[in-house]
Amino acid sequence: MSTATNRLGNKVAKVKEDLQEVGGTVRNAAREKLGQVDEKASKYYEQGRDKVHGVACACEQFLRQRPLTCVLVAAGVGWLFGRFGKRR
Repeated sequence: MSTATNRLGNKVAKVKEDLQEVGGTVRNAAREKLGQVDEKASKYYEQGRDKVHGVACACEQFLRQRPLTCVLVAAGVGWLFGRFGKRR
């Protein structure tokens, strides 16, 4: 019976080692994927930030070139919101 117990103990130890190895492999794979996701997210963030900056510059340039048009459009939009707000 001692021999069977020893064999079982050895097999349990082997399974434990295998599980630890698999766990390490999974951990490394997860870190690798997380790094890839981080790189992509950073890239998309930079692209988005650049686009927003470009739109903001274009808006500012438009405002400087056509201030009267912008004031009239803003007044028109305000008037429309006021009209729709009164209907409630």
